[in-house]
Amino acid sequence: MRFLQALVAMVATLTWSGFAHADQLSIERIFSAPDLTTVAPQNIQFSPDGNLVSYLKGSLESPEIYDLWVYDVRADKHQLLLDAETLAPDPTAMSATERARRERLRIRAAGIVDYQWSPKGSHILIPLAGQLYLYELADNAEQPITTLTAADISVTDARFSPQGSFVSYVYEHNLWLIDLATNTPKQLTTGSSRTIQYAVAEFVAQEEMKRMTGYWWSADEQNIALTRVDLRPVSIKTRVDVHADKTELVKQRYPAAGEANAVVDLGVLQLDTQNITWLGLPERYGDGYLARVSWVGNTSRLSYQWQNRSQSELTLWSYSLADQNHQLILQEVSTHWINLHDDLVFLADGKHFIWASERSGHKHLYLYRLDGRLIRQLTSGDWQVDQIASVDETAGLIYFTARRDTPLERHLYRASMTTATPSQPTRLSEAAGIHSIQFAGNARSYVDSFSSTSQPPQVALHGPTGERIAWLHENTLNEAHPLTPYLDNWSKPEFGTLNAADGQVLHYKLTKPTQFADNQRYPAIVMVYGGPRAQRVTNSWGDYFTQYLAQQGYVVFQLDNRGSGNRGSQFEAGIHRQLAQLEVADQIVGAEFLRSRPYINPDRIGVFGHSYGGYMALHLILRADEQFAAAVAGAPVTDWALYDTHYTERYLGTPKDNPEGYQQASVLTYAEQLRKPLLIYHGMADDNVLYTHTAKLTYALQQAMLPFELMAYPGKAHGLYGKETSIHRYQLIADFFERSLKR
Repeated sequence: MRFLQALVAMVATLTWSGFAHADQLSIERIFSAPDLTTVAPQNIQFSPDGNLVSYLKGSLESPEIYDLWVYDVRADKHQLLLDAETLAPDPTAMSATERARRERLRIRAAGIVDYQWSPKGSHILIPLAGQLYLYELADNAEQPITTLTAADISVTDARFSPQGSFVSYVYEHNLWLIDLATNTPKQLTTGSSRTIQYAVAEFVAQEEMKRMTGYWWSADEQNIALTRVDLRPVSIKTRVDVHADKTELVKQRYPAAGEANAVVDLGVLQLDTQNITWLGLPERYGDGYLARVSWVGNTSRLSYQWQNRSQSELTLWSYSLADQNHQLILQEVSTHWINLHDDLVFLADGKHFIWASERSGHKHLYLYRLDGRLIRQLTSGDWQVDQIASVDETAGLIYFTARRDTPLERHLYRASMTTATPSQPTRLSEAAGIHSIQFAGNARSYVDSFSSTSQPPQVALHGPTGERIAWLHENTLNEAHPLTPYLDNWSKPEFGTLNAADGQVLHYKLTKPTQFADNQRYPAIVMVYGGPRAQRVTNSWGDYFTQYLAQQGYVVFQLDNRGSGNRGSQFEAGIHRQLAQLEVADQIVGAEFLRSRPYINPDRIGVFGHSYGGYMALHLILRADEQFAAAVAGAPVTDWALYDTHYTERYLGTPKDNPEGYQQASVLTYAEQLRKPLLIYHGMADDNVLYTHTAKLTYALQQAMLPFELMAYPGKAHGLYGKETSIHRYQLIADFFERSLKR
């Protein structure tokens, strides 16, 4: 609590001194160039020798089209390495497969959005517009750019092999490689079709498990582990994608809750013979999910993680290439669900690995032998580890990000791997806020991407003990900053806590109108997400729409309800098999808090959310209209029986085994209770939350003869990206609340 009080005091007293400007922020300005936050480095990577830091960044004129830059650590110099338009006349072009992949990755930008260093650091691989380009860094290179693929094909998921001898990629659901010694392509798998696919990640793996690939090289380049995905059991959902200039009938294999998933097997392909040994995972384990795959250090063994269909069990297995034996290493079991993670590190000594588990109630790190025997717990306490950042085996140290000091901030810590009991970790990051860490491969330095409520995103290079070596993007709020003209009208958020019905602490963030007066009563807008494991209340740089609303005279409020992330298993697990119950109750607690404030007009509180937030906004306006006067629901889930298996069943089970839970969680159950103004919007090419969700709700409202407003966006997917679409959408929302809460 002392931290929160200090943070509130710091933010409340913060002033933007020295600026004479007081311009009003507009929605058009928020989404126009130059970017108000400035164009910060993205996808930061170190060269293998650690002497260069590469990153992606757009120009001032086109911040949404990324180019490739490098920072020379020794020379302290930034250099534009490759302009996206040099490689492709239209750097925004992409295939339907790549577009879907970017939607899963939540990539909004165009141009160069991905790249990879060769293991020796002599080349960079750049996928762009479906083609592969190889850039040579040598100053004397006669032809620095080589096109690796034919112009009439479009490939995905490209990468160097571990020693840099090959470039592998997926084309038409088969795995291919290019021998860089001869620049000749070679097809490794055959027989793919629309329903049988190799080396790919199926829909739920990408969207829900965050497994974006379906193949993995061994370190010695002798073998490749790969998936075989059989989509035939998955039911076909037919949707109509309406674009501005055409209408497409799309048949999508989409596994809705309770239905059959794709059948996914794992195999090992020997590169010299191209023979594939399939492990037979579906036959061994039945219905479930291939969650993660990685090679054990010595490359003679392959590890994989298997999750059962209900997601209450996660098992880590080892597979021996020599005798084709499967060995159970460890198993995690839960009364609710197991959260997947990427914190499995096999150590170079070939004898140990590090694993993350929530068995104590909070995510912590553990050191194991390869046979599954626990050696020791490395971290402990009533706080969450975020993820492993780096492991220094020589010094016996592990670096990780965590929420040890407060759940509102993420910091970098260092802990010993050799002490008998968990030692108190040393915090290396200093500034209060959210830190994202990227270590160099040699662990001698790292990049820290940081922001707070008072500091827009900045990026710095640090040494292993935390000292700052150089700024990569200082982002100082000076006279030249594009945000400067608006700072005198900036509103600083306040943080606080409330208590849920069971006494658990709920964190909130409140942003008051710019010209706030104690003797006035203001309308308020609750910005809600509320979905499982998400977190919106943090000490990080805020969103500009909140600032726009504050300048328009609204109080803006956000609260992380139970089920939200980074608070431990108890805080999350209460929503199990009963979505939209505790979350709604907690948001009502927040609304009641607002209504009790003397500066809030209790009859003028609106709510706005997108995706799960749209789902929450609908529940709140339908079930708590005594608290809320109007709602905006964007791309909302309305009936969980329509959503995908992995996400929905994790929290609700199947419609067959939990019909009451599905009924209570469905927005359609309460549709006839609408009594207040409601605006719904949805993209008409959404392949995640299908437009069917909104169609079913709007039909129910029409059948009940209830008025509402609807905006459909032709050709737009779930994220509704694009400058013009964003301006239109947020202006629509602002106008709706102006009519509903102020008139």
